[in-house]
Amino acid sequence: ITYNTALSACEKGKQWVHALQLLREMVGCRMERDTITYNATVSACREAKQWKHALYLFWEMADILVERNTFTYNATASVCETCEQWVLALQLLHEMAHSRVKKDVITYSAVVSACEKGEQWIHALQLLREMS
Repeated sequence: ITYNTALSACEKGKQWVHALQLLREMVGCRMERDTITYNATVSACREAKQWKHALYLFWEMADILVERNTFTYNATASVCETCEQWVLALQLLHEMAHSRVKKDVITYSAVVSACEKGEQWIHALQLLREMS
């Protein structure tokens, strides 16, 4: 719980490097990492526009069998949107469906916005139709 609290503080303070260091420290000490741990670290990366690190963490969760929930996908899609990575945002949306994780308005908003920033109007319109 203490590490998760520290990771949340890193997120709020936009201290993504410290968040990654704390996560790696947990690995080194063989401490259990859970969905909350990773969500806070992904969110810290999102706040700092570190999309590559956020995606790495997202896939690491799958590798070590940590559950990825709607918040995980939304935080990762948001960093893709912020960094204009529309292809990755769409891939996350498809992965979400494949993993049977519930999409919500935040999910669609991030992916539609990523498509808009990438001038992918057809994809954006398809997603808006899918939402209704």
